[in-house]
Amino acid sequence: MEYDYMIDNGLLLPMTDDLPIIEKGAVLVRNGAIEAVGQSKEFENADVKVKINAENKIIMPGLVNCHTHMPMSMFRGLADDLPLDVWLNEHIYPAEAQHINPESVEKWSLHSCKEMLLSGTTSCCDGYFHEENVAKAVVDSGIRAVVGQGVIDFPAPGVPNPKQNVDFAIDFVKCFQKGFPRLFPSIFCHSPYTCSKKTLIAAKKAANELDVLFQIHVAETQNEVNMIRELGKKSIVQYLDDIGVLDRNTLMVHSIWVDDEDLRIIQKTGAAIAHCPESNMKLASGIAPVPKMMEKGIPVGLGTDGCASNNDHDLMAEMDTAAKLHKIALLDPCVMDARTTLKMATIEGAKAIGLSKITGTIEKGKRADVILVDLDKPHVTPMYDPYSTLVYSAKASDVSFVMVDGSILVQNGVLTCV
Repeated sequence: MEYDYMIDNGLLLPMTDDLPIIEKGAVLVRNGAIEAVGQSKEFENADVKVKINAENKIIMPGLVNCHTHMPMSMFRGLADDLPLDVWLNEHIYPAEAQHINPESVEKWSLHSCKEMLLSGTTSCCDGYFHEENVAKAVVDSGIRAVVGQGVIDFPAPGVPNPKQNVDFAIDFVKCFQKGFPRLFPSIFCHSPYTCSKKTLIAAKKAANELDVLFQIHVAETQNEVNMIRELGKKSIVQYLDDIGVLDRNTLMVHSIWVDDEDLRIIQKTGAAIAHCPESNMKLASGIAPVPKMMEKGIPVGLGTDGCASNNDHDLMAEMDTAAKLHKIALLDPCVMDARTTLKMATIEGAKAIGLSKITGTIEKGKRADVILVDLDKPHVTPMYDPYSTLVYSAKASDVSFVMVDGSILVQNGVLTCV
């Protein structure tokens, strides 16, 4: 058998169940898929078209960014250091009304794809408006993405009549469900306070019938409960569970203000969570109880959020922040260890957005989403533990090679085909 690529002679972290470390590791790729994984000496006689030398580099799965708003990179730094409600109502919503259109969405989504690829992210989960143009940027860039059409109960970019919001999302999903192998359409309800009970039920019903991921911001701020008309005395999570929104195809974004009973409900339903620590910190929204979530076996992935509320799509930095935030919050240096945190950015993130059968680990049968991280710089030397080095020392600029679906998109730290 002839292989397309052999990524050879690196320190291999496949991120499979037992979290092995394979010295002088190699990955064989054929037709966009991983065909074999092991030590280089096992494949000395393999018939390979192209060999990629990974000496003095870590070979690992591409990172998975579980929550983005790609077009919002156009608002990077627009309105910093403000409370969430002021930031949204007085700055972001007016800016969106003025600047969001199909052309700007496509341009800045492609910009975000470039930023993510250069920093080692090979898969992401997006939610916004004019999402057909986000989808075009995804296809053009080569990244893998879940792409969610926004649903909200007031006039929005591309959907001036809110009565058509769910129908528009359905049409979007049907348009992109076939013929785009790296693209996974989704429905994204903005939040329980911007979508009525009727809208939430209709959107979730549509997502289930179409068998796609349903995304929603949940319990992001302490004041959110005061904004939901239908809530009564229930918590936000109880309310969403009662109306049938939570199940294994639901991604709950943020989920900061949740208690033990809420976590029991989330565990029972099988819903997953996207944790965005830097955005939560910047907007002073709070600290999600992620260690408790993980103890209950709830899938938790890591997300950057949009560049308007975080200012970058750097998942390397997000890992470092996530690990340290929960240590100081709980006054426990042992929580969110490096291995746990790296799993959030790879296989656990893939589980959270429904792509774990495709990506998130390096093993036979998965698609070839592989990155190389350089180890030849002072800030990653010496290296006693590669997991700790990746979480606490490595930077986005250390990613020198990115392959998605068997295609090389970054070579020597430079984009090759965008």
